[in-house]
Amino acid sequence: MGTFLSELAQLWRLRGLVAVLTRREVVARYQGSAAGVLWAYIQPLLTVAAYYLVFDVVFAMRLGEHAPTTRVGTYLIVGSLAWMAFCDAFGRGTNSLLDAGGLLQKNALPPIIFPARTVLASTVVFGPMLLLLTLAYAPVHHFALPVIAVIPLLLLQVMMTFVLAYLFAIMAAALRDTVQMVGFALQIGIFVSPVLFPMTMFPAAWRWVLWINPMTPVVSGWQTILLQGAWPSWHVWLALVLWIGGAAALLSVAVRRSHDQLVDWL
Repeated sequence: MGTFLSELAQLWRLRGLVAVLTRREVVARYQGSAAGVLWAYIQPLLTVAAYYLVFDVVFAMRLGEHAPTTRVGTYLIVGSLAWMAFCDAFGRGTNSLLDAGGLLQKNALPPIIFPARTVLASTVVFGPMLLLLTLAYAPVHHFALPVIAVIPLLLLQVMMTFVLAYLFAIMAAALRDTVQMVGFALQIGIFVSPVLFPMTMFPAAWRWVLWINPMTPVVSGWQTILLQGAWPSWHVWLALVLWIGGAAALLSVAVRRSHDQLVDWL
């Protein structure tokens, strides 16, 4: 864990460089397109708009008892936006060291700034949308006090995503198959989470499987706050802390063992 904290301290010292690289990455992702960076916001917003129009307006579909809300579209929007934010940051973060291979071979830069840059660039895109979603749902609960819990929840989501992205970026440098496995895991991971179905719809005997997915506590937290106007349970915070702590411990080992070979792997 000491290695991870040392890496974070180094990242903080280089925060100015990371900010510049993050701004350039956001621009570079959509460079050459007519709408530019607006595409980053248009695609997720059109997706959640489609959920609302199809499930709540056109078909007026309803969830069963014990669900956090009765409206299917309203339920899907909360979990899917948080999931899209994770997939974008984690998927791009896994490739971040491979993409920066040429730069790292020519310059003695700390590898940590590249997954940090990628995750922060995704946060710049999805963070405002998640906060906008909070403002859209808050009036339903008369701006109840638990709404402020979205701030620590978003920060923990970003931290967890960054630690996982950095860990898997090192693994991808060592073994390229990691990129394919991460892509497959992100495709099926949504079905092993409460994004599409409330937890209560899963068989009780198999409900523990959901907690294997690191996004289950995050999605559950967003749904509790935005759909019920309540504080997330202690299970949510504990699971997030355990995921971050466990991933950080593995990351410390990976950083130590890859220190002398990482650039050669790239």
